[in-house]
Amino acid sequence: MPETPARGGPSASPGPRVGFLGPPGTFTEQALLSQADLAAADLVDLATIPDVLRAVEAGVVDLGFVPIENAIEGTVTLSQDALVFSHDLLIQREVVLDVEQCLLGPADMAMADVKAVLSIAVATAQCRGFLDRTLPGVELRAANSTAEAARVVGAGEEGGLAAIGPEIAAQLYGLTVMARDIADHDGNQTRFVIVARDGVPPPTGHDKTTIVVFQRANEPGSLISILQEFAARRINLSRLESRPTKAGGLGDYCFVIDADGHISDELVAAALRELHAKQGGVKFLGSYPAAGAQAASAREHADTRWRQADDWMADLRRRIR
Repeated sequence: MPETPARGGPSASPGPRVGFLGPPGTFTEQALLSQADLAAADLVDLATIPDVLRAVEAGVVDLGFVPIENAIEGTVTLSQDALVFSHDLLIQREVVLDVEQCLLGPADMAMADVKAVLSIAVATAQCRGFLDRTLPGVELRAANSTAEAARVVGAGEEGGLAAIGPEIAAQLYGLTVMARDIADHDGNQTRFVIVARDGVPPPTGHDKTTIVVFQRANEPGSLISILQEFAARRINLSRLESRPTKAGGLGDYCFVIDADGHISDELVAAALRELHAKQGGVKFLGSYPAAGAQAASAREHADTRWRQADDWMADLRRRIR
């Protein structure tokens, strides 16, 4: 597995080793550095998302930091599918970053000189309109990360190359920003998750639980039977996505669900308990602090009603002679 030395080096202060999608200059690194505790850790940049997750599972690093969802392009399936099907890791936290995509190139490059644009598929897809309007017919090439694309362009081994990535990558690799804010839609954000081999963070009151539900059978009402466990308990779902199980052929899907609340909450625990009993299988991916502003009034109301109902039932049972 490709690995660069931890940035802190041998004299770095003791703390967790955090693997992230490198090289330096990625949006992933930018999001990671926004977290004070992680920025002070031993940082290890790795070449690909699978490398990061394998390093966590193998114990090479203590934590992994990977993108999981983009506001424009949706789920980063490489990360999500690896967590669902290939690894037994738990999400520890989520981080949301405002993303500004830029077109980067050598200092003397004009738009007319661009023959090929390098970046990761998600970044290229976010900028389709700009590329069609400004660089029609230009070749698009894949890279492992936006920073790797900038590093290749900065190396200057091939002329006519530009990259899509963050401004910080231009500064690191000696490039200029040819165009700023080139994504097709406003509000471009990417959500990242921190994963570990084990451990569930304690509840904060503003948490999220991620699970994968495997159906017992593909039949009418199977999705409703999953959703009603949450609806009956007034648990909000912030994400619901179906994914092929990769094992059962066409039509065999599982559901990846982000639910408001923590596994320590009785309502969330009850919903997961019912799903585990009724469905083909449930994989727990973590309960962890949620990013963004807290909006828990509906959940607090539901929790109060649940406790009142529990007290009522307990009172009835006390009457049994």
